[in-house]
Amino acid sequence: MNLPQLTKNQGLVFDVLRRSEQPVSAYTILDKLRDHGFRAPLQVYRALDKLLEFGLVHRLESLNAFVACAHPAESCCRHGTVAFTICNSCGHVDEFHDHEVDHRLEAFTKARRFKPEKTTIEIRGLCAACAA
Repeated sequence: MNLPQLTKNQGLVFDVLRRSEQPVSAYTILDKLRDHGFRAPLQVYRALDKLLEFGLVHRLESLNAFVACAHPAESCCRHGTVAFTICNSCGHVDEFHDHEVDHRLEAFTKARRFKPEKTTIEIRGLCAACAA
């Protein structure tokens, strides 16, 4: 997949998320990019909005934080269900996508004549290392 042409700010925000090992809040991104001319949260949020639109990042609702997409080359992330496991102890996040889950949820919503706009599944618990 060819990445969309990113603006300077989008590229800087995306780079922070790609390099991070844990989800990052918009204000943490702002702090990391102050030396690059970022002065206001709006600069970060504008970049994040476009990166979300491009399917390059995901917002973790329960953490109010962002992560880079684990597989941006797959178009399914932009339109299908994205699921995450989030460790309550160390904060590690794993992203996964399953077409069977997509199909089951699609059948469920169609049967109820419900038109979903976005589906994100967050599973909270302990990762293998923390549960050991």
